[in-house]
Amino acid sequence: MLFNSIDFAIFLPIVFVLYWFVANKSLRLQNGLLVISSYLFYGWWDWRFLSLIIFSSVVDYWIGRLLIDTDNQIKRKTLLWISIIINLGLLGFFKYYNFFLDNVITAFSFFGVGISGRSLNIILPVGISFYTFQTLSYTIDNYKGKIKPTKDFIAFSAFVSFFPQLVAGPIERASNLLPQFYGKREFDYKKAADGMRQILWGLFKKIVIADNCAEYANQIFNNSIDMNGSTLALGAIFFSFQIYGDFSGYSDIAIGTSRLFGFKLKQNFAFPYFSRNIAEFWRRWHISLSTWFRDYLYIPLGGSRGGTWSKIRNTFIIFIVSGFWHGANWTFIFWGLINAVLFIPLLLLNKNKENTVVIVRANYFAKIRDFIRILFTFSLTTIAWIFFRSENIGHAFEYVSEMLSSSFFQVPVFRSGKPEVVITICLLLLFVIIEWFGRYNLHALENLFGIKPRVGRWLTYMAIIILILFFQGQGQEFIYFQF
Repeated sequence: MLFNSIDFAIFLPIVFVLYWFVANKSLRLQNGLLVISSYLFYGWWDWRFLSLIIFSSVVDYWIGRLLIDTDNQIKRKTLLWISIIINLGLLGFFKYYNFFLDNVITAFSFFGVGISGRSLNIILPVGISFYTFQTLSYTIDNYKGKIKPTKDFIAFSAFVSFFPQLVAGPIERASNLLPQFYGKREFDYKKAADGMRQILWGLFKKIVIADNCAEYANQIFNNSIDMNGSTLALGAIFFSFQIYGDFSGYSDIAIGTSRLFGFKLKQNFAFPYFSRNIAEFWRRWHISLSTWFRDYLYIPLGGSRGGTWSKIRNTFIIFIVSGFWHGANWTFIFWGLINAVLFIPLLLLNKNKENTVVIVRANYFAKIRDFIRILFTFSLTTIAWIFFRSENIGHAFEYVSEMLSSSFFQVPVFRSGKPEVVITICLLLLFVIIEWFGRYNLHALENLFGIKPRVGRWLTYMAIIILILFFQGQGQEFIYFQF
């Protein structure tokens, strides 16, 4: 079920009414309703894969219970590895089986050894990368003694399958989300109203920004051989805003929807395109995944505690694994490698922890130095996105090579729809301005609550709604559904 669909527009109010007016007398009933609603939400895509979510929930719930009953370190470590192997085994099979098979065959062929293997027609379950990491963090934190295993299977199932963030995050930790299923939730009008504003802004990002940019990004990337450098640069920028609007839009809708039901999810995007270097960008982009890899991979590897080579090794590992998490294609791995190369100089110069606060908090406008740094960081990020978006690495290099050629200084050329392109660029400028003025907040519309008179707020809401309705099409899937 897509957030930007009529199905969800019907589904959400029904669940909301049942949750607050029918099941409100019993916490267990509310949690049970959320489990059923979440399974319905996920099953709307393909009921067959509900078995994977239920299986993962049962496995990690019982491993958590078994960890309570033993202090034997060998048994505890065995239980931990059972969870890791089962969860990553399922993820690996559905997401990477054909990738590994094809590359093993290619590697043997390179050395003159012919082997055969049968590719499988595997459907990638939506959201498997997200809920797998969520359940894994629960078991790992239990093993380390950071949280106590739950005895409430319904609450745990609701934590794993919570429908707002089930298929594309944020990836929540049990320490933050699971306790929220234990206590009684009271409806808070102010939080719910702000949740609606965040949903509205998320829909704007997805429908008006991402889907519009997608049309032209696809047109340019799919026909890049016929495009000049300036058109290719514009296509890369369109994709940069497409993936940001699409993914952060999903997170905004997820977080806003959660607030309607009395839950607080962590911020997943903090205006990353206003970053002044790559390190800051990665503190602001897909925060739930970045911090997951930091806590469960980078720090266990030694983090930044070792020598220079150890730091470099750990940085390359975390970025390459992050790239591989996104998909079974060498383009994603190379994208991770590029970001590692961009990050390493900052790490070696001890500048990776600079810029931890919002840019120019006391002023509306950035200093020229900061403005140049933002543009430079965005340019580097956009070039890296080309490898993320391209069909293969060869295509990416051809794209970048032509983009940076002398044809970069030519006028962009579009086969059709030039007025529509201009409209999309104007919408992007409007979007950036609104995000800039909202950069202090959890989402760009949060500060609208203080606009007076009230008519100013409602005119803003109406303008956004009109734009959403005007650009509403068939309801394209979110990019991160494929990951």
